[in-house]
Order: sequence, then C-alpha cells, then structure tokens
Amino acid sequence: MKSTAFIPIAVFVLTLALLGWGYIRSRKFGKLGLLSWLQFVTMMSPWLIYFGLFVSGVFINFTTLLFLLLGSTLSYVAIGNQLRKVAATERLEIEQKLKQELGDLNDVDQVKATANLQNNLPNNAPISLAMAQAKNQLKRYQSVPAEDTKLMQGIFGIETYYVTETVPYQEGAIFKGNLRGEPDVVHARLSQSIRDRLGDKYNLFLLEGQDRKPVVIILPSRISNFENNNTIPQQILIAVLFVASGYTSLNLGALVGGVPIVQSAQEYLIGLPFALGIGVIFGLRELAMRLMAKKYQVKLSLPFLLPSSQLGIFGAFSRIYSPLPHRKALFDIAIAPAMTSGLLSLLFLVVGLRLSAIGMGSIDIPSQVFQASALAGTLAKLFLGESLRASFISIHPLVVLGWLGSVITALNLMPAGQLDGGRLVQSIYGRRTASWTTILTLIFLVVATVINPLALYWGGIILILLRDLERPMLNELSEIDGDREVLGVISLFWMLLVLLPLTSGVAELFGIGGTGGLLP
Repeated sequence: MKSTAFIPIAVFVLTLALLGWGYIRSRKFGKLGLLSWLQFVTMMSPWLIYFGLFVSGVFINFTTLLFLLLGSTLSYVAIGNQLRKVAATERLEIEQKLKQELGDLNDVDQVKATANLQNNLPNNAPISLAMAQAKNQLKRYQSVPAEDTKLMQGIFGIETYYVTETVPYQEGAIFKGNLRGEPDVVHARLSQSIRDRLGDKYNLFLLEGQDRKPVVIILPSRISNFENNNTIPQQILIAVLFVASGYTSLNLGALVGGVPIVQSAQEYLIGLPFALGIGVIFGLRELAMRLMAKKYQVKLSLPFLLPSSQLGIFGAFSRIYSPLPHRKALFDIAIAPAMTSGLLSLLFLVVGLRLSAIGMGSIDIPSQVFQASALAGTLAKLFLGESLRASFISIHPLVVLGWLGSVITALNLMPAGQLDGGRLVQSIYGRRTASWTTILTLIFLVVATVINPLALYWGGIILILLRDLERPMLNELSEIDGDREVLGVISLFWMLLVLLPLTSGVAELFGIGGTGGLLP
C-alpha cells in the first residue's frame, strides 16, 4: 500500500470505528438512540463515501460530492423530524405513567412537579431511562424554598425593577414587571443583591420577553451553567476532523507547490509550508477567541475543524458552554478571531502581491481569477497594474495563502447562527434580527449555488451545525457602544468585499483578465 494513502485510510478507519462505537452505545437507548445515531451517520456519510472511494482509487468530482452533501442534509432534517415525533410520543407515555407516582402530592405540588419534569426531562431520552430519571426527580423534588423566594423578591424595588407577577420556573422563578432604569445598571444592582443574599446559588437573567417587555429570570446555577466537557465521541470526532483538515491542507499546499496529485510521502513536504501557513492563521484565530473568552470568564468547547479540499480548512466552530454576561462579551468573542485572521490574511495577501510585482512570483494563474473578489481584484490592480492585462500572471504563494485566509474569515463573518457574523449581528441588533439574517443568509447561499456550488456545502454546514443562536445572556437588554457597532458594520462590509466578485464593468475598467482596461 502506498504511503500516500495512509492518512485517508486512517480517517476512514477512525470514522468507521466511531460509527460502530456510537451504534453500540445507542442501542441501549432504544428507538430514540438509534435515530440519533442514524442522524450522525447521515452527517458523516458524504465524507465516509469520499474517503472510502479515495482509498479504493476512485476519485469523485466536486459536483457528485455536492449532491451527496445535499442528500445528507435532507436526510438529516427528515430523521430529525421523525426523532422529534418519537420523542413527543414517549414523553406523553412517561407523563401518563407518572400520574400514579404523583398521587401522594397535593394539587399544587403536582402541577409544579409536572412542570419541573417537563422542563428538565431530556428530549431524546428513551422511555426506560426517562422513567428512572423522572422518579428520581420526584423523590428529590422541591420547589423554590420559601425563604429563597422571599429573599429574591426583596431585591426588587421601584428604582430598579417593579415586579407585577411571579411565576415558578425550573426550580427558579420568572419575575414580570417594569424596568425602572438603564438595563446594565439595573442588572448589575440586582445581580449584586442576589449574590449578597444567596451567594452563588442562583444566576439572574435580564431578558426580553415574548411581549417584547423586560423580564427577570432567576435560575439555580447548576441549571443555567451548561456542561463544559466534551464527551468521548466528541473528542474522537475532533481528532478525526483535525487529521482530515491536516490532510486537506497538505494536499492543497502540494497543489499550490506544483504537485497536482501527491504520489509519495516526500511530496507532502512540498505542501508543508503552505499547510503551516493555514495552521498559523487558524491557530492565532483560536487563540484570540479563547483569550477574549477568558477575559469574560466564558467557557468554550474544543474547536471542531471543518476540512475542505478547496480551501484546506473551511473554518472551525466552538460551542459557548457558560452563560455570557452581556452582548458586549458576545461581540468581543466574535470580533477577536475575525480581526486576527482577517488582518493576518490581508497582510499575507499584500506582501504576496508586492513580491509578485517585483518578479518573485512562482505560480502562473489566469489573471481573470482576480475578478472573483472585489477586495483581491482592487489590491491586485494597485500592486500589479498593467500586468493584469495579460491572460496569465505569476504570483507568489503568499497571495494564495492570504486570499484563502480572507475567504475563510469572510465565510465565518456571514450573519448566520453561531458564525462570527451571526454573533456580531446578535450582539449589535438583538436576537430577533439575528434570526432573520440567518434565514436570509441561507436563502442567499441557495441562490449563490447557481454561481458557485461551494455555497451549497457552506449552507449545509450552517443548517446542520450552526443555525442556532447563542443561548440567553445574563443581560440581553444592554446595547453595545457605538465604537463596537461601527467596527461590526465594517467587518460585515469587509466580508462582502471579499466574497462578492467585481462587476464586468469594473473588471474592464481595471483591465483584469486581458480585457484591455481603460485606466493607464
């Protein structure tokens, strides 16, 4: 067996092992467990088929891969709908069986216990496991202690938040009323008051209710703080994606270095510098995000890399595990990686164009390629000038690295879900606006598939993995400052400059692609 096949074989075997282990674990959870496992299989199947055929010596084209991804996405959604139906049926059975367990409680406690169970019961739990958990909850069930409720109510006042209604909720309470001050000031005072009275036992959320009026929710810390450890299957998946991303980056680097198809392990060394460049961009990007998260004491999951044969790495996403303090923190956590990778990629692009202009180019490409990006085309005109009139032009590898880094950063800045751009929109304009921009972005990607099939893959990733917005923040009402808003708008505008192509008129004016430009 040739050494060049070692990495795809390793990825293929690891993926099969992960799927097999997942199947064994899912069987004990019944039908719901098997459906969840099947969802995971549909998500991994395009890559399993791709690497499986690659190991067998069969190379599928990009169009076929897109159809596989489309089929995988549709199957994922269909299985998800079936999963929810089965879960709803089993939950109904659980509630009916639990009526007997509630017989020894009075009417008020029955209502509270049932509500508590419905709020905390896992959606995908099989009936046997759910029954056991439900019984344990009933045995230890307690509503909010009366003394805690009294202390909670004592933190409010006419100068901060005037309470009109109190509703029990998930071992805590919802306080409806009227806000009597600036959201950040009120939240700080109420949070300090709850800590002074009850320590770190509870977290206080200041949110916008369904009627668009401010509402305060107080929950126990053990409920509002999320699980912050990656499970073993997730850790295995992270490792598999890391290996696959290294493989695709090395292959892309070899292609940039003039090796279309790697035939030996030594040829991977040709692509190593380029792959390391991609690694530097992503490494600094992750470092910036985690330093900013550490500043606000926010816990993140390990990064899930997204390999791509066209870009080396599509991107990486990390889940936010602990409650965000406010919209300012969400903005900073989103803008830090975008600015780091964006500025570094722009530096590589500019330096590469300068080296190309002084005759240090080593890669011949059609000059018409620069029409694909308004930013790259404009910078190319500034540095390369008249040479863009020729049909082909020699560029330095840093141009490719900088351009790819810019595209990857721009893709992550699209205003959708948990992408950097989605987090920016949510932090600047709020949750409702972010929901609409996510839908519009997905529609745009579907339309863009006609021009660039790559948009379908990215849309599938958003739809499956990143479509949800971030969980509620402790204070969602306080708006960010004007400087951050301007920076966010500039970042979104920069994303458009990178992803949108030059119009034919501008390309002709610049003389890109041998069009005989009008500028001297």
